[in-house]
Amino acid sequence: MTTSRKEAIRAYKERKIPRGVFAVRCSATNRVWVDSTPNLEAAENRIWFALRQSDIHSDKSLVMEFQTHGREAFTFDVLEQIDDDVTAIALKDVLKEKKLHWMAQLSATSISPI
Repeated sequence: MTTSRKEAIRAYKERKIPRGVFAVRCSATNRVWVDSTPNLEAAENRIWFALRQSDIHSDKSLVMEFQTHGREAFTFDVLEQIDDDVTAIALKDVLKEKKLHWMAQLSATSISPI
């Protein structure tokens, strides 16, 4: 293994994974769903995959609208990123607090149980 490959692997492992709160919006109905995650990069892929596989998604209203209006009517928006200085122990509580805040702010539905 070359030095540059080792450096690339080390850099990948040390990268900061964005964590925070996101919204899925339907432009056809103006409905909004909110959730929080310790990995925003993976959350978008997870959401679109789950909606395409409609039987594995927890929010049935979101699945129904996705099936009715199609992928082109939906957007994935990062609402807030959590600072890196939040410890792993506190992260779950911070994400829950932020999710509840954004749900109230946007009159949104939760994607997953709170």
